Amino acid sequence: MDKEINRRTFLKGITGSAVGLAAMGMMGGVAAAEEQEKAEPAVEGKKQFSGVHNIRKVTDDLVYLGVSDRRIELFENVYPIARGISYNSYLLLDEKTVLFDTVDRSVTGQFFENLEYALDGRKLDYLIVNHMEPDHSSAIAQVVHRYPEVKLLCTELAVSMIAQFHEIDIAKHGYTVTEGMELSTGRHRLIFTMAPMVHWPEVMMTYDATDKILFSADAFGTFGAPGGNLFADEVNFETEWLADARRYYTNIVGKYGPQVQDVLAKAAALDISMICPLHGPIWRENIGWFIDKYDKWSSYTPEEDAVLVVYGSVYGGTENAAGVLASKLSEGGARNVTVLDVSKTHVSELIAESFRCSHIVLASMTYNMGIFTPMKNFLLDLQAHNLQNRSYALVENGSWSPASGRLMQEILDQMPGMKQIGSTVTVRSTTNEESYASLCALAEEIIASLHGTLSDAPLTQAPAAAKWRCTVCGYVYEGDSLPADYTCPLCGVGADKFEQIS
Repeated sequence: MDKEINRRTFLKGITGSAVGLAAMGMMGGVAAAEEQEKAEPAVEGKKQFSGVHNIRKVTDDLVYLGVSDRRIELFENVYPIARGISYNSYLLLDEKTVLFDTVDRSVTGQFFENLEYALDGRKLDYLIVNHMEPDHSSAIAQVVHRYPEVKLLCTELAVSMIAQFHEIDIAKHGYTVTEGMELSTGRHRLIFTMAPMVHWPEVMMTYDATDKILFSADAFGTFGAPGGNLFADEVNFETEWLADARRYYTNIVGKYGPQVQDVLAKAAALDISMICPLHGPIWRENIGWFIDKYDKWSSYTPEEDAVLVVYGSVYGGTENAAGVLASKLSEGGARNVTVLDVSKTHVSELIAESFRCSHIVLASMTYNMGIFTPMKNFLLDLQAHNLQNRSYALVENGSWSPASGRLMQEILDQMPGMKQIGSTVTVRSTTNEESYASLCALAEEIIASLHGTLSDAPLTQAPAAAKWRCTVCGYVYEGDSLPADYTCPLCGVGADKFEQIS
């Protein structure tokens, strides 16, 4: 798959006659899929176990084929999802038929019921692979086997991934697309735009310039399985879905804020009337409100003027100190103070709340001369997710040698734009009058900060290190200089493929 199709001749070559296909370098037929992926049933009857189709119309010629999984307990075997998850897939029925992504292997039965019914005997002309993560690409081999004339359109980086996941000869079936390349399917004009590291390096998005629909891959998705309502305006999204959307973004994509900012800049140049993500509801109203959330999350700007208190306690002394501080914050006028036990609250919720709030209080006992283990893990996770630009306060506890405050500070010092409020409050086993007074004073300083420092701009910080971006996959390297022998950890190209961006 080493031939990239010329933008101007892409459509004519790929959709035209056999002569046209040969001229564009058609790459042959399809290797046989694995035995278990055969499409035909062994006996007459239903072709799938799942039953009847379950599809929804998105527009007059766009069909939703997605399937929800409400049995799954952990997304990516990490994140609790009590409300399940949806795996979204879409089919465009134009002069040519176009399938946008597939689904997770756990729901392929229902997916193929949906696809076969929606095609209604028509052949499948294209499969656009916006994202190669297995929860969206597991059915590629089966699609190719069932519809052997289908053409796969994907980024160059997706080519090797398809070969890694599927025993099909992608070189005989696929075409690579690049930034700005267009495909006409009849009435519709599809434009491909690259979105590397949102949140895999091969990701792209597809924009339907005719109906102004953005197929956004994992961007603008959310945890949760829709309860029959397909569109975000059909549910109480702000009260019932926003927390899951925030937790999804901050934990899945949160590390890649600069790359998301690049994609948002591209989206700003498009006239978007609908966003079709790969998880969660479809957006057709109030789109700007949700994009603003993404802008804040990806620029590490606090979403709300609010205080999060996270504590780690064994025998209750640190818990008491956190409770006292929270009460004093409330008495001082702070609204919506959130108090969470680091040992009982899943870290994905702690990460999401940290992205939401402008101020974070970390209260930890000293454990084996270090930070209480769940608190340390949380802080390292915050750092790994690139959180920055927050005000924070520290409370430490220790029965004989308090050390957690200093050690928490060392981790926070490595995170850009973090500003400490007040001095670290030290508690000796349990709160006494002296530490109580210190907690009251710290609460007053946090209240003063809440009233005076939060703005739309990040907090003042020391000059950031220089940054270089990989022009192939979008990975960003930070440092004083880019080593001449540096290789990208994601795609393996050398330093000559990097461009300085700051």
